[in-house]
Amino acid sequence: MKQDLFALSLLALSLAAGPSLSQTVDPEKIARGGYLARVMDCGGCHTPRGPDGAPILDRALTGGTVGFEIPGLGIFWPSNLTPDATGIGGWTEAEVVTAIRTGLRPDGRMLAPAMPSPSFAGLTDEDAAALAAYLLSLPAVANAVPGPAAAGGDAPAPFYRVVLPRG
Repeated sequence: MKQDLFALSLLALSLAAGPSLSQTVDPEKIARGGYLARVMDCGGCHTPRGPDGAPILDRALTGGTVGFEIPGLGIFWPSNLTPDATGIGGWTEAEVVTAIRTGLRPDGRMLAPAMPSPSFAGLTDEDAAALAAYLLSLPAVANAVPGPAAAGGDAPAPFYRVVLPRG
């Protein structure tokens, strides 16, 4: 049920955009990208959550509100995946594909280690391009998320702590 609501929210966001990339790109490619975003659970991290922990579906993919602490590296919050300047605005489809597959942003900064880029590197060229086209077709939503916080630094927002087992 929640997955169906999430999928409908993503579709509604895409349709509400008005004139957008989706009008210049094959609609089947955009649909394939939307499907991939759902099965890859992009929204699991990149969608804000309310005080009860439930995803705020009408803000899907606009950036996560719960970060992840990686021991020794710091705390990272999932970025805004919409084509706004606070997200992937100004990125090309090729730059989005590179970020998904390699974990490197266009500016050379590494994405958070929690991003499963090694797994996403196996996407076919067609699927990677479809996912990028879908993200770039979303309505641009301004939503700046906190930047990375240094290990042991102050956290400006909630985060999950990864604790390695003692061995």
